[in-house]
Amino acid sequence: ATVPLLWRRSAPQLALVAIVAGVFACLATITPYDVVVLPLLVSAYSVAVTGDRLRSALTAVVVVATTAGAVAPYLDEGADWSDGLFNAVALVLAVVTGEAVRARRAVRLATLAREAERERNQRAEALRMVAEERLRIAQEVHDVVAHAMVAINVQAGMAAHVLDRSPERTRAALRAIKDASSVALTDLAGTLGALRDHGDAVPFRPTGSLSGLEELAAPLRGAGIDVEVAVKGPEDLVPAAIGAAAYRIVQEATTNILRHAGARRASITVEVTDDAVDLAVEDDGAALAPVGGPVDAGTGNGLRGMTERAATLGGRLDAGRRPDGGWRVHAVLPR
Repeated sequence: ATVPLLWRRSAPQLALVAIVAGVFACLATITPYDVVVLPLLVSAYSVAVTGDRLRSALTAVVVVATTAGAVAPYLDEGADWSDGLFNAVALVLAVVTGEAVRARRAVRLATLAREAERERNQRAEALRMVAEERLRIAQEVHDVVAHAMVAINVQAGMAAHVLDRSPERTRAALRAIKDASSVALTDLAGTLGALRDHGDAVPFRPTGSLSGLEELAAPLRGAGIDVEVAVKGPEDLVPAAIGAAAYRIVQEATTNILRHAGARRASITVEVTDDAVDLAVEDDGAALAPVGGPVDAGTGNGLRGMTERAATLGGRLDAGRRPDGGWRVHAVLPR
């Protein structure tokens, strides 16, 4: 009856059945008072600790039935039900103890699983935040560098074009190049400063707002493009994040006008309503080379960046040719 205990871990139910069979086999040669219940106790505990609540209940029924079956044949010989009561109680306690240990292990495993899931979620959230920050920095660097480089390219081309004929216009173009590069360096330093430790001094310049749209028109005017800027509505009530996104979208749109449009006229229109900021940048160009010579069309990061900025704030952006010619960028940013 004790040999099946060797399989109590790998096959606890089979071991219990074998031990019960062994107990009844022993009754053929010995009295119930001589039966050793320890193997049955160990096997019942093993079944309960490795099973579930239903299995533990069935095991308790089996061991109680086994005890009753061991005593019943000897009632006529003077045996009493109380003779098996102690063994029955001991066996039930073994099952209850096994069930308690199993439940405690289950709670501990569930706790560990929740902690592991929480750690995975925290890592995933950290990776998401890192990705979002990388995207934000990439957008900022692209906006700053692209806008400045295109403005410098246009002014350098103009300076080269009028160098011999108009020294004054050449000086103006060179001053514009100096101003554009200075602003770009300041913006770039502020953007890259986000990568420093918090204790380091970080030169910072605001990322732009609706009040700065006139400065975005300056490079276009310097390239000989007639620009109209109109802001309607209470711009001071626009949240900083919305204002910065609108500024960057207009910045990229005006950069594209310099790079690709070959325009003579352009307009920047912003309307602030109760629930949104509606902006449009239009030109009458035909995707010709900008003043100062051809510039490569790039990889489309600008349009993608504008769309991502609008989508991040729950807005939308459309860009394309107008039916009457020219190009139009239109964005709606909810407040």
